[in-house]
Amino acid sequence: MKETFDYEISAKRNILSFNFKELWKYRDLISLLVKRDYVAVYKQTVLGPVWFFIQPLITSLIFTLIFGNIAKLAPVGKPPFLFFLCGQTFWNYFASCLTATSNTFVANASVFGKVYFPRLSVPISVVISNLLKFSLQFLMLLVVWVYYYFEGTYTIQINFTLLLIPVYLVLMALMGLGAGLVISSLTTRYRDFTFLVGFGVQLLMWATPVVYQLDTLALKNKFVMLFVTYNPMTSILEAAKYGFDCGGSFNPVLLTYSAVFAALLLLFGIAVFNRVEKTFMDTV
Repeated sequence: MKETFDYEISAKRNILSFNFKELWKYRDLISLLVKRDYVAVYKQTVLGPVWFFIQPLITSLIFTLIFGNIAKLAPVGKPPFLFFLCGQTFWNYFASCLTATSNTFVANASVFGKVYFPRLSVPISVVISNLLKFSLQFLMLLVVWVYYYFEGTYTIQINFTLLLIPVYLVLMALMGLGAGLVISSLTTRYRDFTFLVGFGVQLLMWATPVVYQLDTLALKNKFVMLFVTYNPMTSILEAAKYGFDCGGSFNPVLLTYSAVFAALLLLFGIAVFNRVEKTFMDTV
């Protein structure tokens, strides 16, 4: 009799395959991985999840002092603290997704070598767990925004582009996941990328209008202005700041460009990830 199996695991498959059905069957595993990532980080700390609020608050205060009061990079007529907090909140989500997913193969090699499950469940769980962290920081951002709205020192208006924030989150998640998959695949053979990721993310932040306005570059250097403008993260951060009426600009054309870039980067990341997945245990 011919044997039949519920699952057939094979290394021979299309490099662009993205099995939603299989990932859905392992949704319980993804939820456990999300819980692990969320709890394990602050399990033995005194303040616990309070660090989610402390980190962006302190960073935004320092940016307000240095880049707002001294360098005068904050927008005129808008609250500097809200400007820097908004940039930090959205940038941290992208940076966290990229940094965490870039170590998928190396960090989970011992598990991958013992039991089968969809390897993409690990980076996907990272994106979801970072979304929970973002939700807490976004709540803090809303509280600060409401405070300035009613405080009266600055003129803050309600902008209906805030409804597009879920779209911005999806684009950042796709870009962070796609870039992280590519780097994770490269680190199985070249461990140098492990050390370059943190440094590269910091450099990328300065190439993105997190602590400055895009308009301030127009009079500085046209090449730098062009480079920053076509950074796919720029239009997202600018649109987020525009939505909170703390500076920034809203450009549908550049947002469309960012969406296309995110989709292509994710497809490329999945292709590289699937190819390396077949043989990574021999090199990791």
